[in-house]
This record gives sequence, C-alpha cells and structure tokens, in this order.
Amino acid sequence: MSQLDTSTVRKQFQLHDKDTGSSDVQIAVLTKRIEHLTEHLKTNTKDHNSRRGLIQMVNNRRTLLDYLKRTQNDRYLTIIKELGIRR
Repeated sequence: MSQLDTSTVRKQFQLHDKDTGSSDVQIAVLTKRIEHLTEHLKTNTKDHNSRRGLIQMVNNRRTLLDYLKRTQNDRYLTIIKELGIRR
C-alpha cells in the first residue's frame, strides 16, 4: 500500500484540517491496511507472520470501534456505513 492511499483515506475521514489521529482516521486507515493484507494472504497462505499482524490490526480496529460506539454513537454509525464494515 502506498503512502498516497493512506493520505487519501486520512483526508476523507479527518474531522478538521490537521486531524491525523482521531478514532475515525485510525479506523479508516486500519481498514484499508486490513483489506490490503487480506488480499496478500489469499495468495500467500503460509505467511504466518503477516497473518498475526492482520489479527493484531483487526483487534486494534475492534477496540477503536468499541470506544467510538461507547462515546459517540453517531460517528460510529457513520464510519461503519462509509467503510462497509459490520454488515
């Protein structure tokens, strides 16, 4: 995944001009990285180190989503709809 992809995602989900670390941005970037790594693991089934990293990213995203759901439910609903997670 190139740097351009993450900067585009950051710009799409940031809350203000200098926002790079809000929960929304972190969830969006993690989701794109998870999607990329999932595609990698489809062709490289024996890459266990990457699989472990994927599991860690999913758990980290899960934690951030739980936090957002608990504190600001409207933002939580918006981000899961835009990212297409939690069908």
